Amino acid sequence: MSSDRPIFVVGCPRSGTTMLQLMLHAHPRIALPPETRFLLAAYQKRAEFGDLGDPANRRELGQFIVESSQFEDLGLDPEKTVEAVVAGPPTLGSAFGIVFRMYSERFGKARWGDKRPLYLRHLPTILRLFPDAQIINIMRDGRDCVASLKETPWKPSEFDTLIDYWAKSADASLLAQRRYPKDVYHQVRYEDLVADPEPHLRRLCAFLEEDFDPAMTAPNKLASVAVPEYKTWHTLTHQAPTTERIASWRNRLTDEEVRKCEAAFGDRLARFGYEPSIPIPRSAKMRADAKLIAKHRLGPAKQAARNLWTQIRSSEQTEPPVAARLTIRQVR
Repeated sequence: MSSDRPIFVVGCPRSGTTMLQLMLHAHPRIALPPETRFLLAAYQKRAEFGDLGDPANRRELGQFIVESSQFEDLGLDPEKTVEAVVAGPPTLGSAFGIVFRMYSERFGKARWGDKRPLYLRHLPTILRLFPDAQIINIMRDGRDCVASLKETPWKPSEFDTLIDYWAKSADASLLAQRRYPKDVYHQVRYEDLVADPEPHLRRLCAFLEEDFDPAMTAPNKLASVAVPEYKTWHTLTHQAPTTERIASWRNRLTDEEVRKCEAAFGDRLARFGYEPSIPIPRSAKMRADAKLIAKHRLGPAKQAARNLWTQIRSSEQTEPPVAARLTIRQVR
């Protein structure tokens, strides 16, 4: 029997998540939508929707989804979407899954899911909503991610924040490698994928229990369908996968920016197979970077503590089920 498990693409922003989304979207059985904004927002305010056993509350949730930022990028009819949520199983994950499934049905495809880089730092939430989900994480050299982030129109004003994006994503990736079994979590490097797509896509298809399709190696053919035109920072998705952006940080970052990145990333680069360009000396400059290093190394520990406290509080409260009830594994 073919798998119907939902698929989620995650990674650091500007790591190649859109390219990977298109590669998967090119598969004859898989459709992944442009980036959405409703899942984490609705999960955070889930208590406000009340008992989803009440159709009126499901209608309110459906209305929240269709009024969310970027919903229109899915090309779905808002009224039909709300009615589908109302008619569906009374859980939060089911409501989200219905929207993703409706998107896949637009293309006549069986498997659905979502793509958003931020999900990498919220994998426990994704797997709570979709216990049978399969997670695909794309990893890219942190210096290239920072260089690319620096050039986006939506970049934050602080360069340190760009560094923080990759550092936190790298820590989340290392945690996921340890935490999740091989049939749940799969990691691929951007550099490997663009240099020789087919063998890595074949391994990805094996993970998903799908047959490889050669169309997956030409994701640019679908960019006009699955990437909204206003997202000008995704113009490279309209071209065939290329290695020209590998190590482009050498020309896109200043020496000082490279030093800051490598000081903050520490041994994370090497752990993912990327060589630092600057040896880490015991010097006055490194002492000046102490606060920066401490911030990026202590930050994940603080976040883990906050997550644990949230889980403890949740376990002390009676909360209705949120897991989706749409796939074979979910309804068992």
